[in-house]
Amino acid sequence: MSIFSPARHIDKLPLQRIDPEYKRLRLQVFLGIFVGYAGYYLVRKNFSLVMPDLIEQGYSKGDLGFALSGVSIAYGLSKFLMGNVSDRSNARTFLTFGLVLSALTMIFMGVVPFATSSIAIMFILLFVNGWFQGMGWPPSGRVMVHWFSTKERGTKMSIWNVAHNVGGGLVGPIAIAAVAIFGTWESKFYFPGIVALVFALFAYLTIRDTPQSCGLPTIEAYKNDYPVNYSDALEKEMTAKEIFLDYVLNNRVLWYIAFANAFVYLVRYGILDWAPTYLEEAKGFSVKETGWAYFAYEYAGIPGTLLCGWISDKVFKGRRAPATIIYMVLVLVAVLVYWKNPPGNIMIDNIALVAIGFLIYGPVMLIGVQALDLVPKKAAGTAAGLTGLFGYLGGALFANIAMGFIVDKWGWDGGFIMLVAACLLSIAFTALTWQREKIHLNLQ
Repeated sequence: MSIFSPARHIDKLPLQRIDPEYKRLRLQVFLGIFVGYAGYYLVRKNFSLVMPDLIEQGYSKGDLGFALSGVSIAYGLSKFLMGNVSDRSNARTFLTFGLVLSALTMIFMGVVPFATSSIAIMFILLFVNGWFQGMGWPPSGRVMVHWFSTKERGTKMSIWNVAHNVGGGLVGPIAIAAVAIFGTWESKFYFPGIVALVFALFAYLTIRDTPQSCGLPTIEAYKNDYPVNYSDALEKEMTAKEIFLDYVLNNRVLWYIAFANAFVYLVRYGILDWAPTYLEEAKGFSVKETGWAYFAYEYAGIPGTLLCGWISDKVFKGRRAPATIIYMVLVLVAVLVYWKNPPGNIMIDNIALVAIGFLIYGPVMLIGVQALDLVPKKAAGTAAGLTGLFGYLGGALFANIAMGFIVDKWGWDGGFIMLVAACLLSIAFTALTWQREKIHLNLQ
């Protein structure tokens, strides 16, 4: 589609303008994808805050859980398929368009009573919303690989990744403001949608597709940071077939990363989604204590992610596998403490849960960066999409469905055995990328 076509390269700017223009635009596009992606979270996470109101309308938790699964299913598929489209699209229009459609879907759910009249209709609308949500990460990845070089990408991606927590953290206050202003529970659908439209406008005004479309040299030339086998041919846009066959489907290391991501997501959501139930049932937490523990888990991820990106760039010189493995070994230790700590030691449980939150988001972020590192820039969205597909359909969905059945049949011990196994498998699959990564970064 012509509105999504990559921005055309223009003549290079005079030499004296390149450095100041590059510095200004790098900050500008970074702010654009940060605010834009935070906006996506405003209209991805708000349904959870409407669920208590829908329960009062007569829906069961099981029914609403099924409706909510529509987001995960669609998001996993969309991130992969729309990722490939985004590789051949202008990141500026692609990211903005997806956010506008997602926001309009949520506004529709709040304004039209028919939208919440049955579980089937909510599932369909949340599936549609999940599909549009898949248009956020891939263009952000495209911007990242075109504007930031390999050796600095871990740090920059870790800062950008905080947009997840910022957007997710704003949902609660925006929902409270919505009810205060409009006085209805439906406003928790449409008010975040309205705010997200403002975020979309900011993203459109600030994002630029590639340096070459602004009269600047490639980031590799500007930073003198060339990956192995780099050539000018890799700056040309590719067809969907070339991306899939040449750089994704036949890339064994990318498949290792995708499997590692599935197991990391299984641990992430196995702990996160079941924490309230586990803490109240098995550890005797009150509802209030559970709420604070859950909050601490999410926000501990911010410093943990930033530190992980810094370690990857500065200590391991752009390698992702060592930092991921160190973090996942520590996650394994924290999961064992969280599992085996006897009921009544609330402080130990909280420390273990915060440690898992601090540690787990680092590998979530780094595996995405590693996928971007190991393919040409023009295949970045598809590579990120493949890891996302495994993460959401293999990990998140499995954590929701399998964990419930396993705990019902074998108790919490059975569930934690599965989580420990997932930690070990994520470490094993990441270890398989160790050597290839060294070769790719010229560290051999």
